[in-house]
Amino acid sequence: MQPKHYDALLLASFGGPEGQEDVLPFLRNVTRGRGIPDERLEEVATHYRENGGVSPINAQNRALKAALEAELAERGIDMPVYWGNRNWDPYIPEILQEIYDAGHRRLLVLTTSAYSCYSSCRQYREDLGMALQSTGLEGKLEVDKIRQYFDHPGFVEPFYDGVVEGIKDVVAQLKAKDIDPNGAIEVLFATHSIPMTDAEAAGPRDLAAELKQSLGDDVNANDVYSAQHLAVAEEIFKRLDVAELGLENKPAWSLVYQSRSGAPHIPWLEPDINDAIEDLAKTGTKGVVVVPLGFVSDHMEVIWDLDTEAKETAEEQNLAFARTPTPGTDPQFVKGLVDLVCERHDVQHQSEQKAETLLGPWFDVCRPECCVKIMRDGTQRPTIGAVDSKVRSTLVKE
Repeated sequence: MQPKHYDALLLASFGGPEGQEDVLPFLRNVTRGRGIPDERLEEVATHYRENGGVSPINAQNRALKAALEAELAERGIDMPVYWGNRNWDPYIPEILQEIYDAGHRRLLVLTTSAYSCYSSCRQYREDLGMALQSTGLEGKLEVDKIRQYFDHPGFVEPFYDGVVEGIKDVVAQLKAKDIDPNGAIEVLFATHSIPMTDAEAAGPRDLAAELKQSLGDDVNANDVYSAQHLAVAEEIFKRLDVAELGLENKPAWSLVYQSRSGAPHIPWLEPDINDAIEDLAKTGTKGVVVVPLGFVSDHMEVIWDLDTEAKETAEEQNLAFARTPTPGTDPQFVKGLVDLVCERHDVQHQSEQKAETLLGPWFDVCRPECCVKIMRDGTQRPTIGAVDSKVRSTLVKE
């Protein structure tokens, strides 16, 4: 995309409850249209209720918004930052109206999802497009979305730093127990599991096959969603210095999945992190380093699925355990996000699109049929192109 002058920046995120009374309404928003009864939602609600009914994601987004504002100001970029959610207040349609009422006409959107799949990218575009329609702003407010940034250095570097410190932590724990850490540690890169049909439809259709043909063994491209995570993990491990880690050789690593939901008969990406930890314990592993590679911040699924369940599983298996940080408001991450803004903005425009893996930089404008949603009956969700030019995507029929 050629650079443009944007009036404002929207930080778009998932949203989360702010109190006990918000938990069920929030979960109903998340699962709208799936016919899930409240009894089943209450099973997930316990994760929030044990933390006061408050999701940490909102406070983290407020902190990220403030950090973005500070970095933009530091660079002399006059660009107000707004924040809107898909599933809780402040909702995206209300924020778009607020942005328009403030006099802005060209909006750049940054989402808190780094990878490519329906829920991480296309669904945001659809929600933005439907918000333009519902508010009557279609044709009045121009909206462009920043590319997926899974391998941008601003996203990768904080994870690299965390992996180094996490391995050192587990090495120290094992040595304190007189256990030789060499060959005894595995690094588990964790991300959100998604249905296999969504994984197979992630990114442009047939891109995985194209990548396999053009890049060969340099890229694990069984599906684009997993390939992106694997590529970042490989980049991190390529840089590791065993001497710095206090080891003779680099530890083993693997990609694992978490937060599976939905009907048991529907295949999702595996292995589950808890199953992986139990299997590792049987094969002589003595410590695990868990890296929340699929997440921007420490929201509920990180705190519950990793800090609670995965940690408990490791303790039950008598394994040393360390969980590394998410990027959050790490200065490297914040600077990287503003670099992404400057890729599209005509103020302090950056013509170079940075990427740390062979897969990137990702597309500014999604290709046709990118990250389509596959329905339960195996058909593709129908699409229309009514506001394609406004959000750089096709929209689903409501």
